[in-house]
Amino acid sequence: MNLYFRLPTLLALLFIGGNAVAQQSIERRMTPEQFNAAGLGKLTRDELANLDRWLNQEQAGPAAAGQGATAITAPPHDAFVGASDQPVRSRLRGDVQEWSPGTVFELENGQRWRVLKGQMTLKRPLQSPEIEVAPGLMGRWFLQVDEDAPRARAERIQ
Repeated sequence: MNLYFRLPTLLALLFIGGNAVAQQSIERRMTPEQFNAAGLGKLTRDELANLDRWLNQEQAGPAAAGQGATAITAPPHDAFVGASDQPVRSRLRGDVQEWSPGTVFELENGQRWRVLKGQMTLKRPLQSPEIEVAPGLMGRWFLQVDEDAPRARAERIQ
């Protein structure tokens, strides 16, 4: 066979093989360590399937989007842990004098946040203090109880 017939065949095989890799689930594309470090282990099977469909649609490019690709509706922004990239301001339900990893703060707006990192004992208890939970880098959230106290790294649990 001459090169002019082999090249298109080779390109077609590469394209088909590339699409097969693109259609793999995110779990197969990443090592278990990468998967867990990205926080993807927290997703439900349905959420992972939606992520896989979205990634595959993105890799297929804009041409595939117009060819009957299934639209993936994003869940409401508040459905994600952390809610948004905007600071959360509310009051604490009850008093606080100390916190450490595992301490849960319940806010008047109904949110509950658990301290992941940081600890503090205040000189005196604060009664229903104003709380700010602010976003940091790489999806981290920081809880500020008192402007003179260090911030605690936290995660939203409700």
